[in-house]
Amino acid sequence: MTGHVGGARPRGASPAAGRGGFGARNVWLYFAGFLMVFGGLMMVFSGISAIARDDVFIPTPHYAYAFDLTGWGWIHLVLGVVVFCAGPAVVRGALWARVVGLALAGLSMVASFMWLPYTPFWALVLLAVDALIVWALCTAPGLAD
Repeated sequence: MTGHVGGARPRGASPAAGRGGFGARNVWLYFAGFLMVFGGLMMVFSGISAIARDDVFIPTPHYAYAFDLTGWGWIHLVLGVVVFCAGPAVVRGALWARVVGLALAGLSMVASFMWLPYTPFWALVLLAVDALIVWALCTAPGLAD
């Protein structure tokens, strides 16, 4: 018995809707949370490598944004840890985590853009991951409900 009058489910309702299962809402939140954990780990690793050895990265000369590589490493490390920690809260469906996730993914996109002269491929991968995080968090129903 499904708990609905007459034993039938309302039209358009999925079996997982309303019980925290693997419904459409949760799919996008799981996707965004997984990408946040993955993207956070990638940022942590790039931050550690920038902090550990400055000679690993070769900056492009005459780049408009010339920043200290160790400073960027700390920014990536801290931002990566925060993004990584917010990922599981997004999976649990916390509204505050979705809002924080959107803000963090936006900050991460800016940091990855500024990271382009040091590791172009890695920065582009992080930009793509962050764009998918923003898309998944905005696509999942329930943010404006």
